Amino acid sequence: MVDEEARSDKRKLVLFAQAADRTALPIAGDDEAAKATVKAFLDAIGYDAVDTGGLFESWRFERDMPAYGLIYFAKVPVAGEPFPDGAPTSASKVASAVAAAKRPA
Repeated sequence: MVDEEARSDKRKLVLFAQAADRTALPIAGDDEAAKATVKAFLDAIGYDAVDTGGLFESWRFERDMPAYGLIYFAKVPVAGEPFPDGAPTSASKVASAVAAAKRPA
């Protein structure tokens, strides 16, 4: 017997994967085949990937960097208030945030 609820959820996932306003996530790695696998996985679950290069570039989306966390909110969270809603974050916005990262002195 086919689980209709699971089938419905699968259809939603496929539709989400084709959405025009997909959110992008940064990735980094030294293994091109592994990055291709990750990109395919992210695509299957409805995200775009921004390839930042090798692992040596992964610092660009660590905590306290422009591409970490806050760019995925509709507005900047305020201490003591509920977290704001998330918002789609395009590949170009993620790429710009990654490029804007500066190593701490």
